[in-house]
Amino acid sequence: MAAMVVSRSSSSLFSALHNGGVRTLVTSSPQLAAVAGVQAKTKATLGKPGMKNIVLVEGVRTPFLMSGTQYQKLMPHDLARQALTGLVGKMGLDKSVVDYIVMGTVIQEVKTSNVAREAALGAGFSDKTPAHTVTMACISANQAITTCAGLMHAGVYDACIAGGVEFMSDVPIRHSRKMRELMLKLNKAKTTGARLSLLSQLSMKHLMPELPAVAEFSTNETMGHSADRLSAAFKVSREEQDNFALRSHTLAHKAQEAGHLSDVVAFKVPGVDQTVEKDNGIRVSTLEQMAKLRPAFVKPYGTITAANASYLTDGASACLLCTEEKAKEMGWKPKAYVRDFTYVSQDPKDQLLLGPSYATPKVLEKAGLKNSDIDVWEIHEAFAGQILANMKAMDSDWFGKTYQGRSGKVGAPDMDKMNTWGGSLSIGHPFGATGVRLLMHAAHRLIKEDGQYACITACAAGGQGVGMIVERYPGATM
Repeated sequence: MAAMVVSRSSSSLFSALHNGGVRTLVTSSPQLAAVAGVQAKTKATLGKPGMKNIVLVEGVRTPFLMSGTQYQKLMPHDLARQALTGLVGKMGLDKSVVDYIVMGTVIQEVKTSNVAREAALGAGFSDKTPAHTVTMACISANQAITTCAGLMHAGVYDACIAGGVEFMSDVPIRHSRKMRELMLKLNKAKTTGARLSLLSQLSMKHLMPELPAVAEFSTNETMGHSADRLSAAFKVSREEQDNFALRSHTLAHKAQEAGHLSDVVAFKVPGVDQTVEKDNGIRVSTLEQMAKLRPAFVKPYGTITAANASYLTDGASACLLCTEEKAKEMGWKPKAYVRDFTYVSQDPKDQLLLGPSYATPKVLEKAGLKNSDIDVWEIHEAFAGQILANMKAMDSDWFGKTYQGRSGKVGAPDMDKMNTWGGSLSIGHPFGATGVRLLMHAAHRLIKEDGQYACITACAAGGQGVGMIVERYPGATM
């Protein structure tokens, strides 16, 4: 396996691209290219001797809604509970056969820090069924999935639920550090005089709140600003980004109208008259309308806008995973095998959103596959510029040699096989829940398109990323 190493300081990536490296990055539709040194499978199953097969039985999600809309009066555990009850209802699942529950989330509600446990109890699972919450930014649900897979590979459990939730309509806004310190001292004060003395210290500075931001703690840079810099480094134009975003919304709209988004379960939200039945952020615009929007982050010359970036989203997801033996015992009909997976990480300043470029070759090599073996690609769309920069990076000999220690380029995914039911730009991106949505799209597209292998990749805050290989289960149906 070729070493996944950076042969020079990653902080020089942007300047190096501008100094000539980008000349190898084509702007036309990338063609398939084999990962160097990988011997391709001949469409044989990826099962490994002596290792348990982990299968995806079923998965659901709430409709993904723009924050501040129909879900705005709820709490995160309400959405997560709905995903769990939706899964139970869709399958007619006996909750007692579930051994463990793992859910991902990113911006946590302080009252329900272990939201997986609160949602499980609210959904009627036994108080004897353990549950825990994981966080890994935009790949938190992927981490939930692979955590479950690891527990079952180890023989600890036979059936687990993985999922995730994000609720951006009501994010925690903290008092300032000065105010928090003052309030804690007030709580400990024993006399009225002591309390009045503390209150006399109160000033306007104490009242300034700490607002949350989608920004890197280590660099203090917003993800949108980083995406803008990445797009500039790889010479991804505003027009290219708007075209890709329009593609995402158009394909998502077609999939929605055709009934392909069958993982969505309707939600009768308390206090809302109409039942929420579908994602509400899918909006097919025109390039002319999109071109009128101003840059959202790097002003006035940036290329990231509200039209070519994913939006703040409320939503939750859940899926049932189990060993193949357990599925046969219960009479469940799996949709797919969850095969290989890997996590990667790079410099969070200059390579924050390049996770797919690093995870793709690594997970393909682990599975013994090459790009042309993949029938379905599901790649998380944080920003159109991020997706296109990754495509150009994977199609660049210079990037492969200089930053990945390879003999040449990885080879970009075939656009005709990528995100053909839309993606996070259009469907929405509840940070903690998207991983299950990607998995369900991959499994259902394999069935619908009569494919065998799917590759799922995503970037995440912290410069991290994930790659997963999914294989269609024999005889699987939607």
